[in-house]
Amino acid sequence: MCNARGDEAQAVARLGFLEWAFTEPGQVTAETVKDALRHPATKAPGSAAARAFVDYLRQAVTPLSSGRARRGRARALH
Repeated sequence: MCNARGDEAQAVARLGFLEWAFTEPGQVTAETVKDALRHPATKAPGSAAARAFVDYLRQAVTPLSSGRARRGRARALH
């Protein structure tokens, strides 16, 4: 278990996520990340770094805004 906290935990998690992504066999896809999120260890991460790692996994499968709402709002205002 990692005892890092705060910014250090975020940095450890970021490095861990990148290492996981680059060493995972084959191409890492959204389904690969979803499979990782189904692993029992992600249900109750035991350290700040582990929680941050799980957050990185969740961010990796969170859809980005398409920007359509922004354009639609701009049209509505003009």
